[in-house]
Amino acid sequence: MNPDIIKERQNATFDVEKLTNILDGGPEKTKRRREIEALVLSDPDFKEEDPNFLSRSERYDQAVRKSAQMILKLREYGIADPEEIYCYKTSVHPDRPEPLDLHLGMFLPTLLNQSTPEQMDRFFMPAWNLEIIGTYAQTEMGHGTHLRGLETTATYDPATQEFVLNSPTVSSIKWWPGGLGKTSNHAIVLAQLYTQGNCHGLHAFIVPIRDMSTHEPLPGIVVGDIGPKFGFNEVDNGFLKLENVRIPRENMLMKYAKVEPDGTYVKPPSAKLTYGTMVFIRSIIVGESARALAKSCTIAIRYSAVRHQSEIRPGSPEPQILDYQTQQYKLFPLLAMAYAFTFVGQYMKQTYHRISGDINQGDFSELPELHALSAGLKAFTTWATNAAIEVCRMSCGGHGYSRSSALPDIYVEFTPTCTYEGENTVMMLQTARYLVKSYRQAKDGQQLSGIVSYLNEAEHRRVQPQPVAARPTVVDINDLASLVEVYKLRAAILVELAAKSIQQELQRRKSQEDAWNNSAIDLVRASDAHCHYVVVKLFTDKLGEIGDTAVHSVLSTLALLYALHGITQNSGDFLQAGLLSVPQVLLISVRIKELLAQLRPNAVVLVDAFDFHDKKLNSVLGRYDGNVYENLFDWARRSPLNSTEVSQGHQRKIIVMTN
Repeated sequence: MNPDIIKERQNATFDVEKLTNILDGGPEKTKRRREIEALVLSDPDFKEEDPNFLSRSERYDQAVRKSAQMILKLREYGIADPEEIYCYKTSVHPDRPEPLDLHLGMFLPTLLNQSTPEQMDRFFMPAWNLEIIGTYAQTEMGHGTHLRGLETTATYDPATQEFVLNSPTVSSIKWWPGGLGKTSNHAIVLAQLYTQGNCHGLHAFIVPIRDMSTHEPLPGIVVGDIGPKFGFNEVDNGFLKLENVRIPRENMLMKYAKVEPDGTYVKPPSAKLTYGTMVFIRSIIVGESARALAKSCTIAIRYSAVRHQSEIRPGSPEPQILDYQTQQYKLFPLLAMAYAFTFVGQYMKQTYHRISGDINQGDFSELPELHALSAGLKAFTTWATNAAIEVCRMSCGGHGYSRSSALPDIYVEFTPTCTYEGENTVMMLQTARYLVKSYRQAKDGQQLSGIVSYLNEAEHRRVQPQPVAARPTVVDINDLASLVEVYKLRAAILVELAAKSIQQELQRRKSQEDAWNNSAIDLVRASDAHCHYVVVKLFTDKLGEIGDTAVHSVLSTLALLYALHGITQNSGDFLQAGLLSVPQVLLISVRIKELLAQLRPNAVVLVDAFDFHDKKLNSVLGRYDGNVYENLFDWARRSPLNSTEVSQGHQRKIIVMTN
C-alpha cells in the first residue's frame, strides 16, 4: 500500500462503510452488491484480454462471449431481480457498452411495459431465454430526438391482417441501434402507423430481422453494422432498411393502443405511454451520470494523493498535488456533484417505480411531470458529467491521456448520453414546455402540486432586481435551507422570463412556433435553473435522512460546496434578479476556499466510499493501493508492439523511404 494513501485513510473523520451503505441504499444492499460482484470477479469464465490492446472485431467477439456467459450464469444463480441483474451486468462489463445492452435495457423492458399477456407469452419468455435477441430500432439516419419526424411506416392490410413496414426514403433507414449490426434477430421498430387511410403516429412493432436458425437476414430486410464510432467499440451499432416487410397484426405492441382486425384504431389512455421505455432509460441515465462521475473522481483524487509535483516552498519536498488549492478547486466541486447526482439518481429510480405503479392502476396524472423531470435531469446531469470527466482527465496531467488511466474510455463511452435517448437541448426544451404550461396554470389561479409547486407562490414572480433591504429575508450563505430558497427563486424568475419572452413575441404578431423558437435560449436557461434547484433541494433533503453525525457533517460540507459553487458559476442570474448582492457573491468565493480546506482530509475516503473494486475501475492511476508507477510500467510492457522487435529489414525500409 502506498504510504501516501495509508496516511490519507488514517485522516478520515467518519466511518467509510456507513457512507457506502447510504450510497447503496442500506447495509443489506451493500452486502448483496458485493456478493454479486464477487461472483463475477472471481469467475475464470469472465477472464478477458485487456481491450485496450485488441482490435474492434476482437473486442466485439470478446464482449459477445462474456455476454453469453453472463446469461448462463444469471440462470445458474437464479438472479432475476432487475437491480441485481444490472449489478451483475456492470460487473461483467464494467460500465463498458456491450452487444446485448439494448436487448436487456430496452427490448425486454419495452415488452414488459407494452405487451399484452398473449404477447408476453409469445415474445417475452423466448427473449428472456435468449432464443429471441432483440434491439430497439427508433433512431433513423435523418431523425433522432424529433420522434414525430420519423419516416418508417407500418401500414395495416385488413385483407391479410398484417402490417407492411417500409423505409420509404434513405433518411428513414434505421441507424444507430446497438446490437442491430450483427447480434439481434428481432427488433422493436418504431414506425408511423397507417390504418384506414389515417396516420396515428408512432407505435411499436416486433419485427423479425434474421432467421432464427441461420441468422441470415430475412426477405425485405437490409441490415448491417454502421462502422467505427468515437467509442462503443464492443457494440455493433447497425442500420436497418425495410422493404415491404409483412408482420402479423399481433406483432404490434397492444397493451395500450390497438388495431382491430378490421383496421379500427383504438387510442391509448395517454399519448405519453408510448414513451414509457424512454422515460425509464432517461431515469437510468441520471444514475449512470453519477457513476461515471464517481469513477472519474475516484481516479483523479487517488492519483492526486500519490502524485508529487513541483514545490510550494523552495527546497521543500515536492507536495502531493492534492495539496494545491487549484487541484482541490478542480476536483472537490466535482466530487460534491457526484454525490448530488447519486442522490438524484436514487430519487429518480424511486419516483419512476412509484409512478409506474400508479400507471398500472390506471392513474396517469403524474406521467407528464415524470416525463418533464426525466428529460431535464437527463440533460442537466449528462452535460455536467461529460464536462467533469474531461476536467478529471486533465487534472491527472500527461498520464491521464493514457488509456491505462481509464479516463479516456470513460469519456468516450459516456459522451453519447448527451445525444441518445433525447438530444440534450431538445430535452431541456421539453422540460421548458412543461414549466411554461405550469407557470400559466399557476397564473390563472390553479394550484400546482409536485416539484413545480414553487410556481404557485406569487411573491416569487418578480423579475426586476431588488435592493437588499427590499428582500423579505437575507440569505445566509452557510444555511442550505436558505440556499435552496435562493435556487428556487432563481428558477421561478427564469421560468417567468421565458414565459414573458414568448408573450412578447406573440404580441409582435409572431406565430406560436416562431415565438417559441425566438425564446429558446431563455427556455433552456429556465429548464437548467429548474433542474439545478431540484438537485440542490434533493441533496439537502437527503441530509435529513442521515443519522450518523460524522457522515452528516461531511455530506453537509459537500452539499454546501455544491450549492455555493453553482452560485459562482451562475452568479449573473442571482445578481441580476437581486437575489444576492455583490458582497455576498464575493463572500461565497471566500467560503468555497474554506470548504476546500475542510474537505481535504477526507478527499480520498470520500471516493473510497463509492466502493469501486479495482477490476471494475480498471484504472492504473486509480488503484486502491496507490501503487501507480510500477503498475503503469507493467501495463505499458503488455502492449503488442513490445512483443516483437523492429527488424533490420524494417529499419532499412524506413531509411530508404525517408531518403
